[in-house]
Amino acid sequence: MYGIKSLGVFCGSADGKNPRYVKDALKLGKILAENNIRLIYGAGHVGMMGAVAKGALDAGGTVVGIINTLLQDREKQILKLSELKILPSLHIRKDAMLESSDAFCVLPGGIGTLDEIFEVMTLKQLGEHHKPIIMYNAEGFWEPLRKVIDTLINEGYVRPEHAKLLTYVDRIEDILPAIEAEISQSEQKSKAG
Repeated sequence: MYGIKSLGVFCGSADGKNPRYVKDALKLGKILAENNIRLIYGAGHVGMMGAVAKGALDAGGTVVGIINTLLQDREKQILKLSELKILPSLHIRKDAMLESSDAFCVLPGGIGTLDEIFEVMTLKQLGEHHKPIIMYNAEGFWEPLRKVIDTLINEGYVRPEHAKLLTYVDRIEDILPAIEAEISQSEQKSKAG
């Protein structure tokens, strides 16, 4: 049993070229449902977003989609979600996802996914939240991002300790244990300090 009640998942609205990623998104949705953890995601019904939602819904899980009006007008909602929140702007949508999620997981995705990563990472750096951010690094997908962060550290624009704002895992089964380990570590630091 895991301590979190909800997981915010950021990922692409496309399938991408590697079929493993979509299979893993389905698997993550199923794992969340089996552990009674609500999926909080961007409400898309296609690509990686659709896969993680379908995996959770097919396994009887709770899925909360949070979308903004502009995207809702462009996409026809075909999944029967547990809850759908339609908000006026992307900014408000991201705030709602942050507030609704106990932790975050990032699957492969594109520019929107990068935006979401940097938003939650920046807010964590500033101390506005202390929620785990887990990068699903299947087949080294997020290694280029790790290298960019290392370059920023080496050039003096990011403090070395901020590299630890993100936790990388290579297997979908390691996401929830990595979240639990980070929460436990954070609680031990709080008790010691």
